[in-house]
Amino acid sequence: MITPWFGEFMGTMVLVLMGDGVVAGVLLKRSKAEGAGWMAIATGWGMAVMCGVFTAIACGSPGAHINPAVTLSVALQTGDFSNLIPYILAQMLGGIAGGALVWLLYLPHWEETPDQATKLGVFCNAPAIRAFPKNFLSEVIATFVLIFVIAAIFSRSVAEAGPAAGLAPFLVGCLVWGVGLSLGGPTGYAINPARDLGPRIAHAILPIAGKGGSDWEYSWIPVAGPLLGGAVAGLLVRLLKF
Repeated sequence: MITPWFGEFMGTMVLVLMGDGVVAGVLLKRSKAEGAGWMAIATGWGMAVMCGVFTAIACGSPGAHINPAVTLSVALQTGDFSNLIPYILAQMLGGIAGGALVWLLYLPHWEETPDQATKLGVFCNAPAIRAFPKNFLSEVIATFVLIFVIAAIFSRSVAEAGPAAGLAPFLVGCLVWGVGLSLGGPTGYAINPARDLGPRIAHAILPIAGKGGSDWEYSWIPVAGPLLGGAVAGLLVRLLKF
């Protein structure tokens, strides 16, 4: 039961449950967190990543990728692509499961929220200004920063400085918090295909009260942008031999 595949599934499920959960709390009508704002969302997502990483490790995935962009980056760094498809499958299924749990958790609030775009925004990203090439570039840059700094956190130089055992997931959560505050404004910072596509699929298949479409026209950007950003970061880390 405790396997890397299970760890990636559980870690991503917890990530999406807590991350989309804070978005739901801020956006949905009659939630006690309604209107709490961007700081609450960015902080909640940072903590969600930390909790997802700890969960993935405890459930059998020591690498705790919980993000296809990370998995692709690691494959390019190491030259080992054996985990690419199994991990991404686990992450996508975890994203769908996490999205479904958010729907259940906020079950009375969907009928109370009339705006369809707001409901969709709980599950997946939408740009502040809809301009696909620029939105794509934003996701590439934000994900590059995420993956490159994660590699720096786990680099030999940092390891030799002696961070306490178990500190790395907290540092990664702080990194995501910072990325959200600094780089998340243009697109809502998907920076993780499983975090966007998984819940978007959940939105499409769940009987959410009063929902609209799932905006498939935009859906490729939060997938392709992070994958490209992760790939570029992975190749650079390999070149620099972190």
